[in-house]
Amino acid sequence: MSQRSFLGQWLFLLAVASLAAAGMPARAATYALSADSDLVGEYAELRAAHDDTLIDLARREGLGYEEIVNANPGVDPWLPGEGTIVRLPLRRVLPDAPHEGIVVNLPEHRLYYYPPAKPGEARVVVSYPVSVGKMDWSTPLGLTKIEKKIKDPAWYPPESVRMEHAAHGDILPKMIPAGPDNPMGLFAMRLAIPGGSYLIHGTNKPAGIGMQVTHGCMRLYPEHIEALFKMVAVDTPVRLVNQPHKVGWSDGHLYVEVHPPLEATNSAVIAPDRTSLARLVANAVRVHPAGPVTWERAENAFEQAQGIPMPVADSAAATVGGQH
Repeated sequence: MSQRSFLGQWLFLLAVASLAAAGMPARAATYALSADSDLVGEYAELRAAHDDTLIDLARREGLGYEEIVNANPGVDPWLPGEGTIVRLPLRRVLPDAPHEGIVVNLPEHRLYYYPPAKPGEARVVVSYPVSVGKMDWSTPLGLTKIEKKIKDPAWYPPESVRMEHAAHGDILPKMIPAGPDNPMGLFAMRLAIPGGSYLIHGTNKPAGIGMQVTHGCMRLYPEHIEALFKMVAVDTPVRLVNQPHKVGWSDGHLYVEVHPPLEATNSAVIAPDRTSLARLVANAVRVHPAGPVTWERAENAFEQAQGIPMPVADSAAATVGGQH
């Protein structure tokens, strides 16, 4: 296990033990879709109170652990300090995927749901932070669908999971009944992925949302899974994608958004690099003619990987005659 994975799981366990898993309910994020923009949401920041932690603020603002930590390098997650400016990465480039059903971008630790539009109503996207599979239990990629919805699920830990826990002195029963002690929470949606049991579900330990810590499932805050469960129908398509680099246009500007890559032991998962980001930017300006690309900004976005969209070029129309 890498140092980053070990530290992430240690922080997760500490958070679960030290934070009252209650806390304020997470804010929902519903955005209007626009044919003229690949971005949704607005960047924001706030001043931390003396007793705030980044985990508290993340849940309150509808963010996950890694999202808020990556956006605030150098800030102590457990004691930001009164008056510290905390950046809230609430603006984001939509993943490069059809705007239908559910899209989960694994390195972003974020789920997007595009509900069917009702006649006469504008289309929207609903977005929630998620935990995804850790390096030895990776969440599979590809197109699937919601196969079954389960309220008050019981949990039957796979033998491999029980063995892993037993190796650390934690003996799991063969079945954990529905209720407050169930790691799956109160709502679950099973995916139609052959050869395994993969679900989108809740949790009884919300302090760990937004990390790479699960056994392959996608885990949401309790209030988010309850809302999503009510909206999503059986047979809804689900796309699981690996897009640490995203690019998109908005208001005549090309933005790049970079997230740290997934930790993985699967050799088929290729770590992204500068070349893949440069290729995305080049393709974007080829389809949508633009002025000169500020490659230094793209390089900074790659190096920092803070998950905050950064403008790197203006459209050709916006740059004619120096107009913006």
